[in-house]
Amino acid sequence: MGKRPARFVHKPWGHEEIFAETDRYAGKFLVVKSGECLSLQYHEKKEETLRVLEGRVIFETGVEPSSLECVELGPGEVFHIPPGLIHRMIAVTDCTLVEVSTADLDDVVRLSDRYGREGTSDP
Repeated sequence: MGKRPARFVHKPWGHEEIFAETDRYAGKFLVVKSGECLSLQYHEKKEETLRVLEGRVIFETGVEPSSLECVELGPGEVFHIPPGLIHRMIAVTDCTLVEVSTADLDDVVRLSDRYGREGTSDP
């Protein structure tokens, strides 16, 4: 309750700054380096909405890994990810996004990952 520091989680693609974490919701900033990407993944329960603050990012999404659609987003644009939607973010430029989600931060099923984390929920 009250004032508390943000929690930083270093990632191979940049870092997360978790500024809100309760039993009902979470909020974090994602800072992704140009050319880097998050894993191809989905969530069983977690629901999230992301807003691009700076830079440009490509979202690959779909219900099957073999038929993903791409959409490029820039500052001010928003993307919603319901449970079960396969997705990956690729940074076109250095970018910062804000994510609000349900509290299920460890709910990640990695289908592929350029950093060798597939099949895990490792940072």
